[in-house]
Amino acid sequence: MYRLDIAEVAQRSGLNPSTLRYYERRGLIASDGRRGLRREYDDSVLTRLALIALGRRAGFTLDEIGDLFRPQGGKLELSRQELQSQASNLRSQAQELKVTADLLDHIAACSAPSHLECPRFQAILRDALVPDDAE
Repeated sequence: MYRLDIAEVAQRSGLNPSTLRYYERRGLIASDGRRGLRREYDDSVLTRLALIALGRRAGFTLDEIGDLFRPQGGKLELSRQELQSQASNLRSQAQELKVTADLLDHIAACSAPSHLECPRFQAILRDALVPDDAE
């Protein structure tokens, strides 16, 4: 284990120092001292930053990411149930995006003289009016 100053952490993580300070204010990471005016971090902060980045890509808010980081005896524990729930949500969103992309491809390639004359486009418009919770 070795110590990194904020510039080294920023360079290795690809994050701005201001982002690191923001994460620290939010309690997502913690510096463990200073070298002059610069914050210093244990090198394990890079793992934590990678987990934060993964959480952000997975659609978690910073508050949710903070809640997922539940220290247990000095170790980082992630809620498997919450992770599985989010993975399911992402799969559902991915399916919806695929259907939407396929429909846009159809509309772009449709041979009807006008989109409004295309029966499938009309069906898409009708379906768009139905709220998700009304189905």
